[in-house]
Formats: sequence, structure tokens, C-alpha cells
Amino acid sequence: MRLFERSREANTLAKAFDACSAGIGQFVIITGGPGSGKSELVHDTLKTVGEVGATVLLATASPTQTKQPLSIFRQLLRDAEVSCVTLEQLTSTHPGWYQEDSGGTGVIEEQDWPNVGSERAVALAAEEATAALIELSSERPLIIAVDDAHLMDDDSLAAMLSLLHRIRKKRILVLCVSWEQSGVRGPVVHRQLIRQPHERVRIAPLTEDGVAALLSRHAGRPVPRETSDAYHRASGGNPMLVHALLDDSARFGSEPGEPVASSAYRQAVLTCLGGTSPAHTRIGAAIAVLGDFASARTVALVSGDSPTTVLETVSVLNSIGLLSDYGFRHPAAAEAVLSALPENDLARVNTDAAQLLYQAGAPERDVAARLLAADEVVQPWGPKVLRGAADLALGADNVRESMSYLRLALRDRTDEHDRHRLLAALGRAAWRVNPAAAEASLAQLRRAVFDGCLDADDAATVLRYMLWQGEDAEQVAIAIEALSSPVASERDNQSIAEVEFIRQWFYGVPGVRRPGGSDESDGTRPDDFDGGPAGSGAGGGTGLAGLSPKLAQLIAGASDEVVASVVQSLQGLQLDRMKPELVAMSLLAIAHTDRGGTAAEVCETLLAYAARRKATTWHALLTAVRAEIALLQGDLETADAKSAEALDMMHTRGWGVLIGLPLGTAVFANTALGRHDRAAELLERELPDAVFLTVFGVQYLRARGHHYLATDRAFAGLSDFETCGRLLRDANAELHKGIPWRADLAEANLRIGRTKTAREWAEAQVEVGGSRPSSRARGVALRLLAQMSRPNVRTSLLHEAIDLLRASGDRRELAVAFSDLSATHYELGDYARARLVARHAAQVAATGPVETTVGSRLVALEHLGLPEEPGAAMLLTDAECRVAGLAALGYSNREISRRIHVTMSTVEQHLTRVYRKLKVASRADLPSKMLEHRIPTLSDHFAPGETAAPAV
Repeated sequence: MRLFERSREANTLAKAFDACSAGIGQFVIITGGPGSGKSELVHDTLKTVGEVGATVLLATASPTQTKQPLSIFRQLLRDAEVSCVTLEQLTSTHPGWYQEDSGGTGVIEEQDWPNVGSERAVALAAEEATAALIELSSERPLIIAVDDAHLMDDDSLAAMLSLLHRIRKKRILVLCVSWEQSGVRGPVVHRQLIRQPHERVRIAPLTEDGVAALLSRHAGRPVPRETSDAYHRASGGNPMLVHALLDDSARFGSEPGEPVASSAYRQAVLTCLGGTSPAHTRIGAAIAVLGDFASARTVALVSGDSPTTVLETVSVLNSIGLLSDYGFRHPAAAEAVLSALPENDLARVNTDAAQLLYQAGAPERDVAARLLAADEVVQPWGPKVLRGAADLALGADNVRESMSYLRLALRDRTDEHDRHRLLAALGRAAWRVNPAAAEASLAQLRRAVFDGCLDADDAATVLRYMLWQGEDAEQVAIAIEALSSPVASERDNQSIAEVEFIRQWFYGVPGVRRPGGSDESDGTRPDDFDGGPAGSGAGGGTGLAGLSPKLAQLIAGASDEVVASVVQSLQGLQLDRMKPELVAMSLLAIAHTDRGGTAAEVCETLLAYAARRKATTWHALLTAVRAEIALLQGDLETADAKSAEALDMMHTRGWGVLIGLPLGTAVFANTALGRHDRAAELLERELPDAVFLTVFGVQYLRARGHHYLATDRAFAGLSDFETCGRLLRDANAELHKGIPWRADLAEANLRIGRTKTAREWAEAQVEVGGSRPSSRARGVALRLLAQMSRPNVRTSLLHEAIDLLRASGDRRELAVAFSDLSATHYELGDYARARLVARHAAQVAATGPVETTVGSRLVALEHLGLPEEPGAAMLLTDAECRVAGLAALGYSNREISRRIHVTMSTVEQHLTRVYRKLKVASRADLPSKMLEHRIPTLSDHFAPGETAAPAV
């Protein structure tokens, strides 16, 4: 170990050696804490003086030799290869008190010396050993170094004092390396040594500059000051700890960076502490356990030592770089101290600390952490503290910590009600990160739900889990009916009603039950859902009670005010009070009201929140919802990427029946992107049978059906679509009106040539009513109807489909509809209009990967050779461009008026000016002139998802 900031100390030793060489005996005491560099300084000095011809003898005292007479002098004489007759005689006469091990180290068995030898014999041996050492100095200077001198046995100490009295005119230098604090070994050692004439060399910790120099030498270049300061803070300037940090850091990088405290550092900490007394270990352990609550009083109470001893020890541990005041400089140091304790001692110190902190009114999590470390529930207050700490830990997103507290609290609980509450809480905590892990706790509560033994919140948790895992939905419905009560509290009814809402969404059951228990399932509409007492549905709160009634209103009729209210509720909810199923349902409901952009924005906000809170289940479900929203917007790449991300977050068991949501989206997206092999691979995943009884199974079957259509297996696709129809025909139409299963049947029948049946299904999809029909589903159905109609009828159907699909925000379906319209104009011989519409379709398709035939058709139309005059678009105002663009696409004046919210007269005036500026005689010439002058088309003015153009 290279020495830093030790030049003054080395100079003192050099001067002592010079005096010794001149015949003036010297005694130097070198003090400092473990790891401070005392031994390194002495060894460096011994090496130097040995090179100039001095005789160097070295001995080391240890705690195991304190009862071994003359152990230090035995080492010195053996090192000098000098025979001591008396010692040899004692060894021969009493072989039990000293023996050589295979390594040549003297080991004395633990026996009481006065019982096996004579004090006179020891004195003679000491005298002879001293004389032998003095004799060595007659030839050349003699350097005697004793490391850890504070641990010398009493006979060696007496012999050393005798030697010191006789070296004043001898060429002898005695170096004793020791602790400065007398409390380590006992006052007799230092008191008698320091009474002798001596020089004192105190080894202080390295300064910030010293640590910087050490790191720079290690790295071979100057290191940043912030790096060296970080090493100094972690080590207190103790060279041993600095080097240990460097060793650990080297395992993660070749250059010093932020200090890494691992195995080498922990071992160095234990080495430093091991060089002190047992009291120091006890006090260090108490400080490690108490943490921020450590003080002279609390440490004394936990360790069992006196406050004075605690103060002395804290001073020592501060001086050697382990502590900064009453805290360990690095958490790894505290961990190392505790890991070295025997198991019983560790449990005791944690239990004592927990008792002390509880009595002092410390926070519950701090008390519970000590109970957990002790693996003990102190009665009678322990269970309550653990439950409170578990709730706090869960609120702080420390799920594993929360579950550990709950498991410990459960271990010895015999009260059935308490066990039920703890099991439900444990299940909720596990559900946040892995729903499959919640089964162990919640499965034990199934019987309790049906026996009416659980609180409403706990019962709701179990029932939601049963729905999530696809267990008997009818049994869940019976339990919901039994738990609903007109006399129950608002909160209890709210919890149970929300479970019923979730059951409906999952299983597509007709109607929504009121929380009062009345059987109104047939024909009940979502806007009849109270979610609590009368009036709560209209409340403006953003808490839990405000979401489900607003969601019901959203499903019943999506006004801007209702959507804004739902968005506000979503943004104001807290994770630990949210039901992810309701949140997912709310976001998808918003997306199906032609507000995909709003749904995506809110979903992204909640995703960031879930990721920050480390809520894996939330994160996975919201990612799946984000993928579905992207699919509804025609953003296929995002839908594919997000669904794949969601599937990777949880195992199939964790997803339960909801696995159909991300899997169905992934199959849809890959099929639409033409990645049929990838879609087929996804379809090979095994799913729970219960999935196919839910709306998520419907979505999966629809995705598989479209994959079959795309890969020329139309009859297989038709079979899947018919299954979807059977599952949804009797379902609550309001909850699932966004699923265009009738349009799916129309497309499949059209593919196999059953045109009449296909038309019937398409017309049925168009006629699907409700308070607010799905624009997307209706638009797709109209596009399919157009395929089965005459060309002159087809254009009007496609115009209506285009308006609806633009409103829904589905870029893919919109591009396909424009492509069909272009083909229709081409078939009618209106090539200019066909080219104009094809260009518009290409612009929509360019916003994302969309498979249409528009690309090749546009290339063919480009060969028509229409002249272009760049810059002529400036002839028209923005308002005139909008009107001209709609007219060129084939919209009538009335349709234009309705679409852009202006009067018929205004439309006619704009068209008159357009005709005059473009020099056209009639509306039939507009398409070619629009192309000729590069007049911007609708795609230049409207982003997908807009419902109308701005007012003219």
C-alpha cells in the first residue's frame, strides 16, 4: 500500500533511526486506528533501515496470546535466530505451555501459567531474552517493532519495560504500534509505556487531498474532485477502506468512478471493527440497527453498555472512518456489521430496538422493520404496527416490503376476522405486481365471501380476482346480489357495484344490476347505474366514487362534458385506490367515442405514473389498452409494439382472462401489416378456456378470424365470427357496441360468395343503434355495403363511410375507404377524380403502414399526363380550397354545407368564385383542375379523427 500524507511521520522515524545509529536508544509509539496505515508506515521504515544494514526484528501481539508468557520476546528471538536457554528449558520441562505448529508460529494452549511454571523462571527467561537482544545491537543498529502492542501479554510488557530502561546508550530503536485510546486493552498497557521517554507518531485519516492523490495514483491520471470527495465520504479517509472501495469498483469498471461498496469493503469494515474490543462490536451493531434513531442514550439501552462507553466507542469508530457522528458512513458498513452477528444476537438487538422505538413513538415502518429483521411479533402491539407499516409501504410502492410485514403479522394470528383482513391485504399487494401471486392469499377467502364473513372491500377484492382468473361468473353474480344492500354504507355499495360493472364488461352479460339488490338485469341501461346513492353519478369528485357512475354515463351517451368529467376522474385517481379494470374500460370507452387522441394522451399519462410507481399489473394492462387504442386509430406499428411489450410484462397466468386483450391486438396488428407468420406464431399460445367466455376472447377470435381471411381461409374465419356473434348477441349492446362483429360476418360471407347474406349482416351493422352508434363500426359496414352496390350508388355510401371513419380516427380504414372510392371513380371513367382521391388515400396511408391498393393505382393514374402549374393554388383562399376539395371529391352542396357547418348560400358563393378563378365551367371539371393547379386536398386540412372542417 503506497503511503500518502505520511511524510512528517516518516521523517520522525528517520530521525529516530539516525539517533539510534549514533548510539542513543530511541522509543517511538505509533498510534492510529485499524486500517489507518500504521503497520504500512512501520514496514516501509523497516525495509529502509534493513537496506542500510540494521538488524530488524518484528513481533505481533494478538488477543489469543494475552495469556502466553513472553510471546512477544519468543517471536523476536526466533526472528533473530538467537537461543534463549531458560525459554528452552521451560519448553522442555513444561511442553504443554508452548508448542510449534506446522507453520512455525508459537501457540500456547489456554492454561493458567502459574499452575505450570515458575514466576522466577519466567523472570530469568525475560532477563536472558533482554540481554540477548542488547547483545545483538553491539554489532549493528537493532530495530525492534511490535505491532498491536496494546495486546501484549503481561510478561512481555514487563520484559519490554526492562529493555527500554537499558537502551538509552545503545543502538536500539523500539517501535510500538498501538491504539491511542486506553480503553481498548486497559489503562495498564499504555500508562506504563507512555511513562517511558518516547516520541509519539499519531496516524490521522487521510484528508480529501490525500484521498484524491491516492485515487489519482491508482488511476494513473487526475480524478474529478467529486469522485475523490465521494470516496472520502464513504471511508472517512481510512486508507484500508479506500483501497477496499477501489477493489470493489474495479469489478464494475477499470477507472475510479462513484464508489461501489461490495465484498471487499464489507470485509475491510469487519477487519477494522475486529481490531477493537467486543464492546465496540456490540455498540456498532446497536448503531446499525437503530439507524437514524441512534444516540448515546438509545445505543446504550440496546447494547447494554454505559453511556460513557458508548461515547468513547463512537469517538473511536468515528476516528477510523466507520462512523460519521452516530451513523455509518456507508449502508454497506452497517450491513456488514449486522451480517457478522450470530443469529440469536441479531434477533435480540432488533427486538430490543423495536421495543425502544415503539415506546418512543417512532413511525410504524421503522418499528416494523426491526420486527421483521428479528422475525418476531412482539405482543400485543406488534400485529397492529405491522399492518399499519404494510399499508404505508404499499402506498410508497414498496410491495415486497408490504407483503413481508403482512406475512409476519399473519404467522401467529388465530382470530379469523383478523386473518381474513390480512389475507385480503396480502392479496391486494401481490396483485399489484403479479396477479398470479395473489392466488395463494385470495384463494383462501373464496368460502368466506359466500359465507358473508368479509368486509365489502375485501369481498370485492376476492370477487374481482375470481373474474380476472375466469372463475364461475354466475357464482360471482350470486355473491354480488347477496352482498348488495340498501342499508349498506355508500362505500360498501360502491365497491360491490363496481365489481358488477367489471363482471358485465368481462362477460358481456345483459343489463347492469343496481346495488340495492333488485333484479333489473334485463333491459337495464348503463345510465341507470347508480354506483351509490342517488346523485352520486353526477358528482364532480375525482375520487374513487366519481369514476364508475361517470363511466356509465360515458357508455350511455358520450357528450363532451361527460368525457371531460371521466378524464378528470382518471387524472385525479390514486393508484392504491384505483381498480385497473374500470380505468381500462374508461379509456377504451373514450376511444370508441371517436376521441382516440384523448384516450391515448390520458393513457400515456397513467402509464408513466404506473411505471414510476413500479406497479407491474397496472403497467401491463395500461400498455395493452394503449395498444388497442393505437389499433383503433390505425396506428399498426404502435399497436404491435405496445401489445408485445404488454405480453412480455406478465406471464399468461398473471393475465388471466385479460390475456385476450393484448394477444388479440397483436394478432390484428400483425395481420394488417402483412406479417402473417408472426400472427400465426402468436395464435399458437395456449390460453385458459375461460378466456373464450369473455369479451377478451371475442376480441381474440375476431383477430384470429381476420388472420384466416387474410391467409385465404375464409370458412375458418367465418366460423370464428359466428362464435363471436353467439357470445355477443345477447350481451349488453351499450357496453360492446364498438365491436363490429356483424361487419366481420358480412366480410367473411362476401369472401366466400354469399353476397345476399353479407349484405344482410352489413345492413344489420349499419342499423345498430344505441344512444351513440360507433362511428368506426358503422363506417366499416358502409364500406362493405359499397362493395356490394352498383358504382353510382357506391360513391354515396363511401362518402358517408369516409366521414364516419374520419370521425373515428382510424387511419387504416379511412385509407382503405378512399382507395375503394378511387377505384369506383376509375371504374366510372372519371380518371381525374380517381387520381385526386387516390392521392388523398396515399396521403392518409403515409401516416402509418397501411396495406391498400392505392399505391399501385396512383402510379397508373400518374401516366394520364395531366399538366400541372405550380403556384396556382395561391389563387384560392383556404375556405375556397375546402369547398373546392369537397366538391371535387363528389360531395353535393348540401353535404358540404352540413359537413363544414355553413349555409348553402355560402357554399354556392365559394364555388362561384372557385369556378371563375380556375376557369372551369362546371363542377365536373373541378377534379382535373385541382390536380392541374395542385390545390390542397382534404388531407392537407384535416388530421384523422376530426369530425368536421373549421367554419368557413
